[in-house]
Amino acid sequence: MSEYFSLSDCDVIGFDLDHTLCRYHLKETSRLIYESFARYLVEHKGYDKDLLNLTPATWDFCFKGLVVDLEDGNLVKLAEDGTVLRATHGTSDLSTEEIIKHYGPKREWNHFNSLSTSFTRSSKYYFYDNYFDLPGALLCGRVVDMLHKRGNEVNSDFWKDMVAAIDHNYNTSAFRDDAGTYFPSVKRDPGQYLQRCSDSVKTWLRSMKNAGQVLLLITSSHSDYCRLICEHILGKDFEELFDIIITNALKPGFFSLVPQQRPFRTLVNDVEESEGLPSLDKPGWYSQGNWPHLHELLKKMTGKPEPKVVYFGDSMRSDMFPASSFGKWETVMIVEEMEGEGVPKSEAALSNEAQVEPLEKKGKFEGMKSPSAVSNQWGSYFVDVHKSGGGDEESQKLTWCCHCIHKYSTMAIPSVEHIAVQWGKKVFSQPPIVQVPPPKMMTEVSNLHQSYTSTVRDRM
Repeated sequence: MSEYFSLSDCDVIGFDLDHTLCRYHLKETSRLIYESFARYLVEHKGYDKDLLNLTPATWDFCFKGLVVDLEDGNLVKLAEDGTVLRATHGTSDLSTEEIIKHYGPKREWNHFNSLSTSFTRSSKYYFYDNYFDLPGALLCGRVVDMLHKRGNEVNSDFWKDMVAAIDHNYNTSAFRDDAGTYFPSVKRDPGQYLQRCSDSVKTWLRSMKNAGQVLLLITSSHSDYCRLICEHILGKDFEELFDIIITNALKPGFFSLVPQQRPFRTLVNDVEESEGLPSLDKPGWYSQGNWPHLHELLKKMTGKPEPKVVYFGDSMRSDMFPASSFGKWETVMIVEEMEGEGVPKSEAALSNEAQVEPLEKKGKFEGMKSPSAVSNQWGSYFVDVHKSGGGDEESQKLTWCCHCIHKYSTMAIPSVEHIAVQWGKKVFSQPPIVQVPPPKMMTEVSNLHQSYTSTVRDRM
């Protein structure tokens, strides 16, 4: 990474879709996702109907960045060095003594090296990295509680049912077939769950494209769901904003599966052609694919042997780590927790929140914590207080999630809206220049906030 990063220096601007360009109403979406998973367990796997009953206070447990130990039902919050900062069994807190009993006097989580160096999935643990699967952490905790209540042994068998619930609701044909709970609900009332992009975001995208920069959209969502989202948040003409749209990208494999990469496929009425393309020769809308073939097309489109690419995304596992490590792209991570911990929301975000639903329905969300807000049970997403070796001495430690932001993203911002709004306050003939200190200069959460401030201030 260079000492300073400027958007105007980039030849290609890439975006993830979900929770990046498309911002969701998190309370409404989280309830829907939880219900989608829990209803499957109750109706298809015979779990207790009480899983469907939630109080507003229950949502305090829902916290991004947790890892569930599938073999014993513990959920852990990790420090940057892999030590356990906090832990629960099910939804019940483990004391310092219980944490030491499980993880030793140094509180070391056994699988940390595997997770932190590769971000690969495992049969022994699961990392809750994004808002699409995050309500599953709450459901996992409650399932473990329920197994204990029944007197059943807790082991990884319950996870097979969780995976089945996820697949039932999110598989690529679920949108088309109206299967599960999630997609039918979003199709029926997209405005209940999706926030429209402001005019400032659309103007910002157009300005970059008009200035000759290549705009990419790369999402793991299937093309039919992508179309629904984009038409709602950007308008019917959304395809004009992007040179290349890639759906069902199956990240992180899109970046990492080399040389066994998946070929790009063309789409006919949102159905993938059976035969893959040997290369990517022109801009357009494609499905699946791989980074090396895309890179060759970008070289042709920009006329540069090594075009400079920046990619905006919200997932460390699917976006930041692979794009940075394999694609060698600059990366901008969307971290909504920054708003939850001090960065003011933009006017457009506040306006969107106010328009989410009719007033008569507001009661069911009253008292519910947003998943991006600080949790009373889990604390800050960025930092935590750590007691060493069973003693009383406390020290502040960065969380592993915060450490990963420093390591794999060029910068972190609360939303694309924050850049677009600041850009819109001035008149530019060229795309905005955004300069930020490199992540190595950030040593605590306040520096993340300071980094955001320097991102969008007058140096644009």
